[in-house]
Amino acid sequence: MEIKRYYTLNQELRKVFGEKVVKLSLDAGFTCPNRDGNIGKRGCIFCGEKGGGEFAGSRIQSIEEQIEQQKKLLSKKWKANSYIAYFQSFTNTYAPIEKLRKIYWQALNIKGMVGLAIATRPDCLSDEVLSLLEQLNQKTFLWIELGLQSIHFKTEKFIRRGYPLSVYNQAIEELKKRKIRVVTHLIMGLPYETKEEMLKSIEAVAYTDTWGIKLHSLYIQKGTDLYKYYLKNPFPLLSKQEYINIVVDGIELLPKAMVVHRVTGDGEKELLYTPKWSSDKRSVLNGIDQELNRRNTYQGIRFH
Repeated sequence: MEIKRYYTLNQELRKVFGEKVVKLSLDAGFTCPNRDGNIGKRGCIFCGEKGGGEFAGSRIQSIEEQIEQQKKLLSKKWKANSYIAYFQSFTNTYAPIEKLRKIYWQALNIKGMVGLAIATRPDCLSDEVLSLLEQLNQKTFLWIELGLQSIHFKTEKFIRRGYPLSVYNQAIEELKKRKIRVVTHLIMGLPYETKEEMLKSIEAVAYTDTWGIKLHSLYIQKGTDLYKYYLKNPFPLLSKQEYINIVVDGIELLPKAMVVHRVTGDGEKELLYTPKWSSDKRSVLNGIDQELNRRNTYQGIRFH
């Protein structure tokens, strides 16, 4: 197995389970309070019609059908007997508690399923939901993904996130109190943010002392409100090398034990408007490894 200069999810899962574990992306048919009128009607400015789940299964299929389809699809890439059900599209704790309980257990009861990953918003973690997650955490390998994107107030307003930083901080405390693993999602290159501001967001997540982090560059998908905004008001986007440098700087700031779930993201090629380099995931990953090697640096070197 290739050893990286940062601690990957693949390394963590092999350490926990002693084998390759594959994540299966699912769409359980949820919506989002930022789209249904509870908080907002149009969602975050960069969000597409699939709510961040462009590579997830189809919501017209049952959870069981999606899992089988994803297993077949990913078997061409990896050989595995163990899986994690990843509820990815939209806000996956935003439903009546009985519906949540039913859907989570449907996935867990499938052969080979060793864990659950649940993507949600920090403002969709009621006491009832937290209690259910605590029960699940005692039964299986669970992590919760929170879409923070940035710690900065001006960006929060611009992207229409719909909740303040204090809500994220409170959610972190509640999840940590219950010993539930947390992964925070950040986007580098959000409109009008400086490199220093991006690194401040990474540093803030580093100091939460939570389990994991996800990083990817801003890419603009056709049909989103951000796409419409960009056509009228083009703003500077990160070049591939600028992004690589920011990620490597960020990796240096993370604690050594924090699991780096990803360092790049790629949208659907048919929907991607710009930057085109973001669709070449392998090239970006190689560039990050090369820059880490060039600097002879590694995760945690600048974490205090």
